[in-house]
Amino acid sequence: MRSIRPSTTARRGGGGARRRTSPVLAAVALVSALTLTATACESGDDTAGGDPSASAVAGDDKIKIPDDIKDRLKEHGIDIDKWRNGAWKNWDKDDWLREADEFINPIIADLWDPDRMRDAEQPDKGVDENDISGDQGVTDPTPEPVEAQAVSTPYHSAVPVAGKVFFDSPQGTMVCSATVVQDPANPGKSNMVWTAGHCVHAGKSGGWYRNIAFVPSYNDSGLSAKELESESTTKEQVAPYGVWWGDWVQTSDQWIEQGGATGGDGASYDFAVIHVTPEEGGSGKSLEETVGSALPVDFNAPAVPEVDSITATGYPAAAPFDGQSMHQCEDKPGRLSLNDSDPTMYRIGCTMTGGSSGGGWVAAGSDGKPALVSNTSIGPITGGWLAGPRLGDVAEGVFNKVSEKYAGR
Repeated sequence: MRSIRPSTTARRGGGGARRRTSPVLAAVALVSALTLTATACESGDDTAGGDPSASAVAGDDKIKIPDDIKDRLKEHGIDIDKWRNGAWKNWDKDDWLREADEFINPIIADLWDPDRMRDAEQPDKGVDENDISGDQGVTDPTPEPVEAQAVSTPYHSAVPVAGKVFFDSPQGTMVCSATVVQDPANPGKSNMVWTAGHCVHAGKSGGWYRNIAFVPSYNDSGLSAKELESESTTKEQVAPYGVWWGDWVQTSDQWIEQGGATGGDGASYDFAVIHVTPEEGGSGKSLEETVGSALPVDFNAPAVPEVDSITATGYPAAAPFDGQSMHQCEDKPGRLSLNDSDPTMYRIGCTMTGGSSGGGWVAAGSDGKPALVSNTSIGPITGGWLAGPRLGDVAEGVFNKVSEKYAGR
């Protein structure tokens, strides 16, 4: 997520971890600065090993690239072998794919090993207060901080739909949080994950991030950072349900056109859907079948005054957290408006920091049952509160494009 702190740089919340009164007073608080809470850090291992592909074939000792992916790579002048051997690290602006239909993410087997995943944990710098225009719409008083609570282990028993999104950016290896969501086109067999737009695309100044992968129930048993550094720690302990690569990603046109690494631009449309496929062939089960659960997404959730409470889940990585443990905050939401032309956002008190970006916000939906109604987008770098977009027609359009693309598959 992006966070806010006095005279610092703001980035989108929770997302990539690099890595975030009166309406008048609320505006002053906003102007102090935002920082992406996505946590990113230089990778501990920049060696890209293995063979890339967009899907795994069970029983094969190598991952194969389908012909359509090969054609798309060639169409954009990308040599598969060179990409596998590190060409993906070329972030030249002229070669950085950014349009909605240009996403390409061939699997690089074993790229996301335990060390590389663990090292994606340092928070990004802050942003200048002048980058935030302030409240031009309706904003409620700043909420009191709500202390983030550690989720009981194993995480899979407590919140089976939650996990981490890992990706590479020009600044290094980054991490966000994310949620497994239901796919109406494939009931009970969803391969769809919800996260923040800034966790998959750099917005107006860049393009699609690379090597995007989802790890459900990351560090399921809650090992400490020191324990995770042990040579005896296995990939199965860190990623008990496997590594799932994004074979397609969709975010809002508003985020692509307006989103920025600093300030509040595009925050009301800061959401994305990732369709995933397992790095290895495995059992042939979908992500939903593998983890045993998926949340419905409510695009018509009640307005703020009608919502009694929202629970946000994520893996905060900026101090005082280390990015290795799952946490939650529960609070009654208020309203946050960055300008009068964009939809009003939800805001809750919460001390989660960078790395929690993209994490799901769950509340009673329009039918009274638990549903995903938002995701972490922005918040202060020192903690205290988080804000997320209220999902509506634009979010539903993004969701439906991904669902329809894989209908019956």
